[in-house]
Amino acid sequence: MAELIGRFSAQVFAILRIVTGLMFAMHGSQKLLQFPPQSGAGGGGGLPPMMIVAGVIELVCGLLIAVGFFTGIVALLASGEMAVAYFTVHAHNAFWPIQNQGELAVVYCFLWLFVAAHGAGIWSLDNALGRRTPVVTTV
Repeated sequence: MAELIGRFSAQVFAILRIVTGLMFAMHGSQKLLQFPPQSGAGGGGGLPPMMIVAGVIELVCGLLIAVGFFTGIVALLASGEMAVAYFTVHAHNAFWPIQNQGELAVVYCFLWLFVAAHGAGIWSLDNALGRRTPVVTTV
């Protein structure tokens, strides 16, 4: 079974990086550009400076992670931003992430930490430019 699943681990990781990078960028585009629009959200009003910074990090880092450019540094920055988001927005509401609605921030934090350690892998600009060789696991 390991040969069947492990054979495509590099491709599955690339798909994971691309899809989650684009989804992360959408969080930033919602904050900064109001696109895609949030369902049931009222419009108007400016964002606090911390939310603007978070939106810029999410939009830029998400797009860079998706294309795999400067992936290690960018993913580490995104991981740190999610840790800050969790502790400043969610943690004071309840102890457990599922209770304080911070589970997405925790998942993104650890996902980006893994991507920072792993590198961009295949199907990335970092790989195409020879910036870092992809990590390949073998059984």
